[in-house]
Amino acid sequence: MAASASAPPTPSSLKRIVAASLIGTTIEWYDFFLYGSAAALVFNKLFFPDSDPLVGTLLSFLTYAVGFAARPVGALVFGHFGDRLGRKKLLVLSLLMMGGATFAIGLMPTHATIGTAAPVLLTVLRLIQGFALGGEWGGAVLLVSEHGDAERRGFWASWPQTGAPAGQLLATGVLSALTALLSDAAFTSWGWRIPFLLSGVLVLVGLWIRLSVDESPVFKAALAQAEQRKAGADAAEKMPIVSVLRHHWRDVLVAMGARMAENISYYVITAFILVYATTAVEVSKQTALNAVLIGSAVHFAVIPAWGALSDRIGRRPVYLIGAVGVGAWMFPFFSLIDTASFGNILLAVTVGLVLHGAMYAPQAAFFSEMFATRMRYSGASIGAQFASVAAGAPAPLIATALLADYDSSAPISLYVIAAALITVVAILCARETRQRDLTDVDAAPDARKVPTPRRAETASVRTPRS
Repeated sequence: MAASASAPPTPSSLKRIVAASLIGTTIEWYDFFLYGSAAALVFNKLFFPDSDPLVGTLLSFLTYAVGFAARPVGALVFGHFGDRLGRKKLLVLSLLMMGGATFAIGLMPTHATIGTAAPVLLTVLRLIQGFALGGEWGGAVLLVSEHGDAERRGFWASWPQTGAPAGQLLATGVLSALTALLSDAAFTSWGWRIPFLLSGVLVLVGLWIRLSVDESPVFKAALAQAEQRKAGADAAEKMPIVSVLRHHWRDVLVAMGARMAENISYYVITAFILVYATTAVEVSKQTALNAVLIGSAVHFAVIPAWGALSDRIGRRPVYLIGAVGVGAWMFPFFSLIDTASFGNILLAVTVGLVLHGAMYAPQAAFFSEMFATRMRYSGASIGAQFASVAAGAPAPLIATALLADYDSSAPISLYVIAAALITVVAILCARETRQRDLTDVDAAPDARKVPTPRRAETASVRTPRS
């Protein structure tokens, strides 16, 4: 039973699995980033109209940050049931929750219609978005990681990661088109609703594709072994979260540290730039959106390349390139934006996202390889999403507050550099995981040996037998 369940997928089925993870992740990130862009551009006027413009932006980013607070809860719940019931079922649920909340935002009355109830409802829907996304990432990357072979796992697992720039590209592209076609008054009045309502159509497409793929063979084999153990022993199986905290607490801390520079730099480069460029530098919304749009396209293209490089030289070296790179780029990043030249703004965003990709691409395989199968969804999700509360959630808030207090980009650059230093330390403390055998079910990390490349390559094409 384990052998058949673990049989390697054909190239065509692997591509279908990658496509299902990528499309679903793209839709989820589209919904999430759409909110962030709208928070920077219009939500301060629609839901916090009595505030000073910059204070209104801070308040709209606060509702944005609330979504991050819900992500660890989503990681715990989805991780638990994903390790018990399977990756696919939970991915379908996360897609429906995220899409439903986003569609509802497009129908919401504003402050002018229902007063203070409007931002309250907005916050509730944002919590649902964050809860769903907290469970989405772990399941999507594991579905691909557990289907692929060790030799090219970094490349294949990086494709769900491209869902983030693809979602950013889609969200920014729709907003950019609307701001170009509509007047500011029309966009603020009703045009902002269109991208949120489009989410309903996208979810139907993603759901159809996601339902067409099979469960992870590695998980099937692990589940079969767990059932055999329960039938032959009187000890109940431990909850996945208990096993994670007992055997993988060090890996969780490494994952959280690794996320600091990756998460903070991304939201500064793609979300806060919309505030900085339009208020401090006084360029048009269209200019800032177009820079993020083109930069996201390049980001999408380089992520698989970074993932493939991590298969050749390891996850840690590629991750370190990105962490050191974004830290070194922050002062040039803002200097280029300060010129108010579209070419320079585009260069600042594009280089920043290319360097970010060096962290984001190997992250999927890196985090998946840290944890054993029966606790992998929980471990990877907890490590990734708990860090988002301290990293991505407050990043636009902190950056906006620093700009308001100091009227300078220098403190913001130092903020990102500090995050980069934390990530560098975390990666230096981590074990290299390239070529690790993902069929390991539940052993403690010290008991799991990383095979040599020659043995790993042989193991990747041999069907495990029970």
